[in-house]
Amino acid sequence: MIDRTVSTIEARIRRRLRLRDLETLAAVAQHGSMAKAAVHLSISQPAISKAIAEMEHALGVPLFDRMAQGVEPTIYGQVALKWVAAIFDDLRQGAKEIEFLSDPTSGEVRIGAVEPMLGGFLAEVLKRLNDRFPRISFEVMQPVSLAQQRRELRERRVDLIVGRLADKDGSDEIASETLFEEPWSVVAGPNNPLTRRRKLRLSELTKEPWSLPPTDTVVSTYLARAFRAAGLEPPRAVVTCTSIQLHYALMADGPFLAIFPRSLLRFGRYRLPIKILPVQLPGPPPPVGITTLKGRTRSPIVNLFIAEARDVAKQLKD
Repeated sequence: MIDRTVSTIEARIRRRLRLRDLETLAAVAQHGSMAKAAVHLSISQPAISKAIAEMEHALGVPLFDRMAQGVEPTIYGQVALKWVAAIFDDLRQGAKEIEFLSDPTSGEVRIGAVEPMLGGFLAEVLKRLNDRFPRISFEVMQPVSLAQQRRELRERRVDLIVGRLADKDGSDEIASETLFEEPWSVVAGPNNPLTRRRKLRLSELTKEPWSLPPTDTVVSTYLARAFRAAGLEPPRAVVTCTSIQLHYALMADGPFLAIFPRSLLRFGRYRLPIKILPVQLPGPPPPVGITTLKGRTRSPIVNLFIAEARDVAKQLKD
């Protein structure tokens, strides 16, 4: 009985739903109003209402709750929108693959990464790829928290995320590949008196002024755990920001401390001679890797990027 019902719904979808209908569904959800969606798509509001009603009839469930101030997707609508995003993304990836077959040296990769990756490891990967394939373009976005990164992936705004691999969140949608293990270092500016010490205890750094990323980032979470593992309260961030430039500026002539990955210190091209402080952080940090969406069609250009990232990562394993 269940199989027959599923087959009936599938038959209705095949007969009645068109790509234009799916575009309409996405527009209504995006704008929260059939009237606004009609303006966006340059068609009449009655045509929008009719298309939504026909989709609801074909699926046998309400896709939107109608309210005085607009519309909102139902639980059925949210599921439909998830697969609409997947359908359009697959079409886009298919077009990219066809383009790649006609010209395998051009295309676009959309990358999500936090700033420590931008100035070090990721910059090295992009420079090498550009040397080999100068017609490939890269769009780099900066989702800061892990939740933002996962959302960018699920909503198909990025092809992949480069950065620290956090603990699994129980989702079976996310796939991760470890590229290299990498420690973090506590760093200071060249004039900081702490740089003249041969050895430091973590307890000596609790009262120092720190410049740190937001608390919901992987690096701040790790630093807090490291201090607690040593029986200490985490240091207070005097400045909270995601900008590597600001961290550098604060350390240049001041007493500020920060925490940087070794890849940034190795590949980064900065004139300021940052010093690594002789202090051990207990507990290994999460490895650096690439996060993608399972079941998503990867374009050949994305595969080129991943292959190059693996090659650059080998340098950090030596």
